[in-house]
This record gives sequence, C-alpha cells and structure tokens, in this order.
Amino acid sequence: MDLQPYLTFARQLAYRAGQITLSHYNKGIQHVFKQDETPVTEADRSTEELIRGEIEKNYPSHAIVGEEYGAKAGEGNPFRWFIDPIDGTKSFIKGVPFYSVLIALEIEGVSRVGVAYFPALDEILYAADGLGCWWNGRRTRVSEVSDPKKGVFLYTSWSGFRTINRLDMFARFHKEFFIGRGWGDAYGIHMVATGRAEVLLEPVVDMWDVAPFAPIFREAGGFFGSWDGKEGHTHGEALACNAALKPKILELIRTT
Repeated sequence: MDLQPYLTFARQLAYRAGQITLSHYNKGIQHVFKQDETPVTEADRSTEELIRGEIEKNYPSHAIVGEEYGAKAGEGNPFRWFIDPIDGTKSFIKGVPFYSVLIALEIEGVSRVGVAYFPALDEILYAADGLGCWWNGRRTRVSEVSDPKKGVFLYTSWSGFRTINRLDMFARFHKEFFIGRGWGDAYGIHMVATGRAEVLLEPVVDMWDVAPFAPIFREAGGFFGSWDGKEGHTHGEALACNAALKPKILELIRTT
C-alpha cells in the first residue's frame, strides 16, 4: 500500500490546524474543565473541527476518533484516524510552547502514519511505514546511547507514577540516568524520536495521545509501546526509547 498520500495529507493538515492554535496562543484564552477534570479551550474544539471536517471530506468512509468529539464509526472500514487537536492543553493555556497537534492513521488495527506538529516551535515530526521518519524535512533517528548514565529520562509528571503506586520506579530511573526531566506529553516523545533524549515513560495515556508514535519510532529505529515491550498505541501506557537501551529499560521496569 502506498502510504505517501496519507502522510502528505496528514502533514499538511496538521500544519493548517496548528495555525488555528496559534491564533489563540498567548492571548489569554479561557478554559473549562471536562468530566475527567482535564481542561479544554475553544482552540481545542475549533482545531479538531477543522481536522475532522477535512478527513470527512477527503476520506468519507474512514472512522475517526478525536479527543474532543469522540468516535465516528466507519462501517467495516479498516482505516481509522486519531486526532488530538492540542496535546498538552495545560501547557498551551499557560503559554508554554511544548504543545502539539497530533494526527495518526491506523490501518487494520496498526498505526501506520503519524504526524506531530509543534506550532509554537514550528517543529514537525512525521513518518509512515517504509517512508522514513522526518523532522522538519530531514531524516531523523533515535540516539545510540547504550549507557543509562549518559542518557536522558523524560516524563510528564511524577503524580502519574504516584497514581499507579510506582514512585519507586520513578526514583530508580532518576538514579540510573544522567538526567531526569519533566519534558513530557508529545514533546518528550519527540525528544526521544529525534535523538535528544533516550527514554520517556507515561503511566496513563489515551490512544489519541500516542497514536502517531508507533510508525515514527519504527522508522526512527527505536521502540514505542507498553511497559512490558508490546509495540503500539493501544496499551493505556507508553514507553518510548532507543533500541540500544530498550533491554535495560524493560529490566528496570520489571525489577522496581
């Protein structure tokens, strides 16, 4: 299957969607809280509306899953799009530039096309199976660091580890790695995919938070999946890492 048309469509759409977010960014946008106590803004909603509308216009039979407007079933269709219009809404609200627009295409249950665009930084990361991983138009790969003492460990918040009663593991990773930093959400995953960090751990994620990253990491030479080493975006948790450190990381997870 030729995935290039889907990748081009998703990349261009993510850029257009990012411009909507920028029209609200650092302009005192108001937010409300959803039932799960996470914030949402008009920028989240209008951005997802654009993305959904373009998918429905260009691929009317495809299924869609978005953070703000839920699922649209595509009857018997193996194609399903995932949308996170603003990943990192808390950062967005506070004027922190590490938020992103995420778009992914799943085919027969496997994420095959992924785009992560960071509008305030004007950085875009994208990949599709067999087409390479690209960062701002140039090929990119994970790092080759094989010693944790030379590596960077990333996460979004320590409170997620507390929620699942794994603060022991959180402390262990801080001890084992050269640097531990809270550069999380999709930006942290982006850092690992582009070789600027070695591992990111997320205890709790939704599929739209991470759907783009399995193809990105396959093409960048790393791993993206669950804490027990299963690849993909459907596990409710996330591990992003380079290939050299994957065995050590899985060992650290198991033994803490």
